[in-house]
Amino acid sequence: MRVKTEEKREAILAAASDVFLEAGFEGASMAEIAARIGGSKGTLYGYFSSKEELFVAVMHEEARKQFEPVFASLNKAVEDLEKTLQTFGEKVLEFLCLPSSIQTRRAVLAESGRSDIGKRFHELGPKVGMQQLAAFLEKQMDLQRLKKSDPMLAAHQLAALLECETVVPLMLGLEETISKPRIKLAVRLALTTFFDAYAIPTGSQKKKKGE
Repeated sequence: MRVKTEEKREAILAAASDVFLEAGFEGASMAEIAARIGGSKGTLYGYFSSKEELFVAVMHEEARKQFEPVFASLNKAVEDLEKTLQTFGEKVLEFLCLPSSIQTRRAVLAESGRSDIGKRFHELGPKVGMQQLAAFLEKQMDLQRLKKSDPMLAAHQLAALLECETVVPLMLGLEETISKPRIKLAVRLALTTFFDAYAIPTGSQKKKKGE
C-alpha cells in the first residue's frame, strides 16, 4: 500500500504545472507528468482521480500562493478604502493578466463543455475569492463607507469592471500584454465607476454620524 505524502503531492503539482504550461490542458498527458517525477501513472491517480482534477489543483495552488496575501490585507483595518481597493485591484490583475493565467482560463473555458472542470475551477478559485471580497465590502457597508446593498453582487460587479479592459482583451487575443501602468489606470477607472454606484457622499456620512 502506497503512503501519500505532502512532499510527493507538491512534486506532482510542480511537474504538472510545467507540463500544462508547455502543452496546455489537452496536450498534456498523465504519462508525461509521471515521467517528470520519476513515477508511474498509478502514483498520480493515487493522489488525483483524473487529469481534470490535477489541472484544477495546479491552478488552485498557483492562485492560492498569489492571492492569500492579497486577500489577507482585506482583513486588516482600513483607513483609506479607495487606496486599499486600488492596491487590491492592481495585485489581482497583475496575476490574472499573466500569460500563464490567461492560458489557464482559456483551457478551462475550452474544456467546460466536455467535463465539470469549469465547475471545479470555479468552486476552488473564483467563488472563494468572490466570497472574501464580498465579506470585505459588506464590512465597509456596515461602516457606512459604501451604500447598503447586496455585497456579493457588488463584488461581482467590481470584478467585472476590473477585468473588462484588461483580462477580456487578453482572453480574446486583442492584446498580448497589459503593462503595469495600464493596469494601474484600469483599476483607477474601474473604481471610479464602482464608487459612483456604491460610495456614500461625504456629507451624508457626516450627517449619519451626527444623528
